[in-house]
Amino acid sequence: MDSGPGLHIGLMSGTSVDAADAALVEFPADGPPRLLATHAEPPPAALREDLLHLSQQVAGVSLAKFGELDQRVGAWFADAAQAVMRKADVSAGAVAAIGSHGQTIRHEPEAPLPFSLQLGAASLIAARTGCRVVADFRNSDMAIGGQGAPLVPAFHRSVFADSQQARIVVNIGGIANLTILPTAAIHDLDAVTGLDTGPGNALMDAWVAIHLGRRLDDDGRWAASGRVDAPLLAQLMNDPYLRRPAPKSTGREHFNLDWLRAQIDSLHAPPDPVNVQATLCEFTACSIAQAVAHHGPGDERVLLCGGGVRNAELKRRLVDRLAPRDLVSTADYGLDPDWVEAVAFAWLAKRTVNGQSGNLPSVTGARFPVPLGAVHEARVRA
Repeated sequence: MDSGPGLHIGLMSGTSVDAADAALVEFPADGPPRLLATHAEPPPAALREDLLHLSQQVAGVSLAKFGELDQRVGAWFADAAQAVMRKADVSAGAVAAIGSHGQTIRHEPEAPLPFSLQLGAASLIAARTGCRVVADFRNSDMAIGGQGAPLVPAFHRSVFADSQQARIVVNIGGIANLTILPTAAIHDLDAVTGLDTGPGNALMDAWVAIHLGRRLDDDGRWAASGRVDAPLLAQLMNDPYLRRPAPKSTGREHFNLDWLRAQIDSLHAPPDPVNVQATLCEFTACSIAQAVAHHGPGDERVLLCGGGVRNAELKRRLVDRLAPRDLVSTADYGLDPDWVEAVAFAWLAKRTVNGQSGNLPSVTGARFPVPLGAVHEARVRA
């Protein structure tokens, strides 16, 4: 079932639920991946609202509604894949496989029966696109004792590891994660480590949506207009998750608005909303910097990717907190920071179809490396 030399598509939507990112990628045998076309498909407003409510347990959901949401997410992802194929004028026959991460609605690696739940009807994507689809990546790792996240460090190693310079890749989506690449990582898989550091954009996006009715704090301007509330920041930084050793991963089931309101309510004098936003921005920067300081070798270069790249105020705070380390974009190393994760899931799909492992036990805590996910073949009428 080798995927052969064909093109691959990665589909990704993170915890912010702002778009289904589709990346059409070529993986040369002797060079870095080539990003041929991209497309960001925004979700229908009603679908985004339903997904955010479900992920934050705002209201219960019936089995009928749950099944319907799975199909709606699948249709949304299929639209994204078809759009990127049209942009590149590529037929289904030229695509060896699509890697669909799906939309995470619950991630419970510490439950008595650990699981990670993503919506996105892979069979529907295969039927609509005419392409083979690999999906449900995380549970393959969790079935053998892993956290199921983060899964991108193996890809980061393949693209960004260097024998002369230690590097850390910081991906800031709704949740932020690190991949630590010491110089030994270029030849030793076990040298790679990684973890979810805590909130990236998720809390900032949720807070600005409540108070300003926007999906995000554009360039961090609202956060920049406030001041950090020291008691609130201390309360946030005292969360037990931040002190837990790796391997570890997290999501909206922990860091959500209910959690934030509980931290605010515990204070003697709750801060103004704008100061909460400033504090959340600082919290993301401090929790990332704390993880870098704890896990990094000390002289590494930090490569930044994900939606947080577009938040100028967050970047400013990260530069301050990470000094004297260099902070650069993954674009400096050949890969647009907005598309790293989508390309990673195209790469993971190729690995799975070729029978190669995609997880790193040194990152997730799994007992051994395995190919990730389930393969859904396209159903094409003869």
